[in-house]
Amino acid sequence: MDFIVNPAVLIPRPETEHVIETVLQLVNGGRASLPGMRIVDVGTGSGCIALALAKELPEAEVHATDISPAALEVARANAARHQLENRTQFRETDLLQGLEPASFDFVVSNPPYVGESEQDQVQLEVRKFEPRNAVFAGPTGLEVIERLIPQAQAALKPGGWLVMEISGTMAEGVKRLLAQWIDVSVTNDLQGIPRVASARKDE
Repeated sequence: MDFIVNPAVLIPRPETEHVIETVLQLVNGGRASLPGMRIVDVGTGSGCIALALAKELPEAEVHATDISPAALEVARANAARHQLENRTQFRETDLLQGLEPASFDFVVSNPPYVGESEQDQVQLEVRKFEPRNAVFAGPTGLEVIERLIPQAQAALKPGGWLVMEISGTMAEGVKRLLAQWIDVSVTNDLQGIPRVASARKDE
């Protein structure tokens, strides 16, 4: 799928495809319920995760949130471009605030996960052209994920899944934050770097 981007959103990257693959494996492996499945993509940006899942899972109801109105404009344009605007609902909010509790089968996200201290390791084009608040989470990089995990716990149905992109430097920290969850796993990307954390809410 091709996506419109502008300086309000991150440029979609191959690593993020592992988020989609993880969700599809859980669905196709019978570990998540179809039909009537409800998915929410947190911090949707260009909409690439939400729209890829809407395309791959035509029976699912897909929601997407972002704190940035400019990002949501891009996501809506991409939904229209792929004729998925009737299948995706966009909402301006901070993470999952205001969403109905215990109502989603999946919470998926590519949240900001770079620490301010790691700034020098980030590609120059990211620092120059991409929205800072979509890349950097705070001093350690875990700040947004620390807020997202309890909100996901509240938004998910019992047995629902949280699937999020992470960086290799924070895999252990993310596992610690998911101590109350079950079926916690971390998937590596093609370079062998920990890239996707998934965990299930206890039933």
